[in-house]
Amino acid sequence: MRDELNQDIFGTFVPEHSHEDPVRRAQIQMKRPLPKRFYESVGIDERDGGFSITLDGKPVKTPAKNLLQLPTREAAELVAAEWAGQGEHIDPATMPVTKLANTAIDAVSNSLAEVFDEIVRFAGTDMLCYRADGPKELIDRQAARWDPVLSWATTAHGTRFFLVEGVMHQEQPAEAISAYTRALERYRDAFLISCLNVVTTLTGSAVLALAYADGACDLDEVWSLAHIDEDWAVEHWGTDAEAEARRDARYAEYASAAALFQALQPQS
Repeated sequence: MRDELNQDIFGTFVPEHSHEDPVRRAQIQMKRPLPKRFYESVGIDERDGGFSITLDGKPVKTPAKNLLQLPTREAAELVAAEWAGQGEHIDPATMPVTKLANTAIDAVSNSLAEVFDEIVRFAGTDMLCYRADGPKELIDRQAARWDPVLSWATTAHGTRFFLVEGVMHQEQPAEAISAYTRALERYRDAFLISCLNVVTTLTGSAVLALAYADGACDLDEVWSLAHIDEDWAVEHWGTDAEAEARRDARYAEYASAAALFQALQPQS
């Protein structure tokens, strides 16, 4: 019964069956009747070099019926906290780390090369390389905030990207893409790459994802750098409640991926 409920709660793990907009995804999930909480206690069981989640002492399975097991206790604690925090009903919209773990186990572990390459493709059209052609205030702001990140990537990893004015695509040097690929290689792991894929997608920048992974930029700095254009527009033309809710939902998903990424790191 528990396996069927877990499948029903989180649905399929295949990415294309989930809406890309976190707000719309939550709205779709809200239309489904939420299953009642069917367990009393949540635990963590160390086994086979990992840490699995248990409900009333029994192991939890992913939607594809794999063991819901995390590589570190810290990561397992994040997932366990989401299960423990459920009330009378189980709401998957409040369990982003569990969903990401399911995705890493059920999907990314079987297509790691494809997801890795997807992040590399982002680097080929990285947001930080595409600059506004006006007004000067925005041009200067982009240069002041983005140039240091690109300089860091060049110094740390040899990724010498071209800057592009406007939105017309320009092929980046093969050497820069190769250098980025080598830098990302240290994170070639289903869980780590799942987290960085979320960061890349929600920020629009593979360079920012790498800067976060390497510790060159922290969580809020990356988010701020990813929203320079949007923040400039808000300053000049304002925003609305729907746009703010959409951004808040994206940040929550981004922060959850970042939290899991940090929890996967070896503890000193």
